[in-house]
Amino acid sequence: MDFPDFFAAAPTITLRDPLAAFLGAPRSGTMTYTYADAVKLAGHSCPTVAGAYLTVRRGLAWLYGDELPERGGVEVHLRDAREQGTTGVVAAVATLLTGAAPETGFGGIGADGRFARRGLLQFDAAIDGLLALRRRVTGRGVVLDLDATVVPSDPAMRPLFLKAVAGRADADEQSRFGALWQDRVARMLLEHADDPALVRVSEWRRAG
Repeated sequence: MDFPDFFAAAPTITLRDPLAAFLGAPRSGTMTYTYADAVKLAGHSCPTVAGAYLTVRRGLAWLYGDELPERGGVEVHLRDAREQGTTGVVAAVATLLTGAAPETGFGGIGADGRFARRGLLQFDAAIDGLLALRRRVTGRGVVLDLDATVVPSDPAMRPLFLKAVAGRADADEQSRFGALWQDRVARMLLEHADDPALVRVSEWRRAG
């Protein structure tokens, strides 16, 4: 695919998925996700997609440490309503990486619903952050918030953005707009992937 070169250098996320192993593909159950996977799911590359990707990555690292994260082993809780702003995009990326799904997700295998993913992703959570993850087995949780202003747009972006949105940009301006748009995404993924100011992390304790 004709993706920008920086996609190949972006951090990857490796997890094990017991359901995948159970069904024999991949046999090891281990899968590695790339930023390009998130882009193909969303249909575009933007700071929201990159931010969601990095936020989930940071949360999984916090919850699992040196362990391989388990896909299907975490709940995802989003602060905002499902129809609000870019919440749906963030939720889709979170589902891709964690397996957690809303009421439309996989219901499991057998009478006990083994490997179920349904209901593991929820909206309207009472959290002080963009989203929260909780390990199902241990109950350990983490709240994550994204501050994309840490990686600002190029100053030349605004006039180009206004012309592009209005349909008044010529071919050169449209190309320049796309390049600057992806430049910001690249800086998020390559220069700030582990920046604690971009993705803020705090422990999520159960009420009471």
